Amino acid sequence: MSIITNQPAKMGSYSEEDVLFLLKDLSHIELEDSTINREIKVQSGQHYSESLPIEYQPPKEYVDLFWQSATEYKRKVALCVGIVAEQIYQAKGSQAILVSLARAGTPVGILIKRYIKLRYGISLPHYSVSIIRDRGIDENALHYILSKHPEGSIQFVDGWTGKGAISIELTKACNLYEKNYQVKLDDTLAVIADPGHCTSLFGTREDFLIPSACLNSTVSGLVSRTVLNEQYIGKNDFHGAKYYRELLASDVSNDYIDLITIEYPAIIHEAENIALQRKHQDIKNAFLGMQDVKQIQAGFGIDNTNYIKPGVGETTRVLLRRIPWKILMRDPASPYVKHILMLAAEKSVEVEAYPEMNYLCMGLIKSFKGTSK
Repeated sequence: MSIITNQPAKMGSYSEEDVLFLLKDLSHIELEDSTINREIKVQSGQHYSESLPIEYQPPKEYVDLFWQSATEYKRKVALCVGIVAEQIYQAKGSQAILVSLARAGTPVGILIKRYIKLRYGISLPHYSVSIIRDRGIDENALHYILSKHPEGSIQFVDGWTGKGAISIELTKACNLYEKNYQVKLDDTLAVIADPGHCTSLFGTREDFLIPSACLNSTVSGLVSRTVLNEQYIGKNDFHGAKYYRELLASDVSNDYIDLITIEYPAIIHEAENIALQRKHQDIKNAFLGMQDVKQIQAGFGIDNTNYIKPGVGETTRVLLRRIPWKILMRDPASPYVKHILMLAAEKSVEVEAYPEMNYLCMGLIKSFKGTSK
């Protein structure tokens, strides 16, 4: 294992008590490209982690809808966080180290940390690290965490599952880490919602709206997506990210955390009961979402499953930072898809009814490879 020289960057609008970002600060570098240019480059072979999309700044109506959704579902989100937090604490106790997968995992890791502090009076360490599809997890960040907490037990945290690409990437990364460094890590991913049936540690398997999926950096501590570009990241560096200080006036990251944590006292009893029931259930990771994805891939003649993003959270991301082709919708009347319909209308994206799927919706990305998509 290499000598630890990296230190957590002083970045993001969260307090260091809530989370330490194990990321290299690339705020001074121009990494953004227009969505269309970026999409063409990614589809031509450039890895998505080498550049950043321009942060979508939503209109007031959309931000209002975020707050409406956050207020409406705050109790549900709090309960799901509580269920996950109880299971983590039952399994690992005070040895647990929360390791969020940046950036969607970061607010969830903070919420879990806050719940355990309130419920058990213990402040668990919490780090946010980068994992990138097809490139793995930031091993330098793992070295740092294990050097600080040699007796600890890492618990990886994310927001939700789509078709399971990150769960698979995490398992692969943990196996590789064990092979290279003889350290076995628990690859179980803790999430609020697992509609894809990709993990055994979840709040719910319902495909519902987690409000933090609605926004980008302004609900994730003003931190960008993570970057792995050899021009800026050396072999001993942490993966990189930008801190969007210029968006401070629009930042709702801490307000969102506070909105959910206020609900904790009311849900503790129910969360504890559900977590205890889970101990006696045989929970399978059947990756059911991939069955839907394969069916849609065949039905719509899509050549790459990376162009299919299932679930409310992933569909939202397609509309916020990719070039959508169309949105498939199981139930357009669901309250969880109001923001998706608003974004689709704003961007003139077709919404097609598709009742035969496990997810509420799917985002299909436009192909630029000379096809009709």
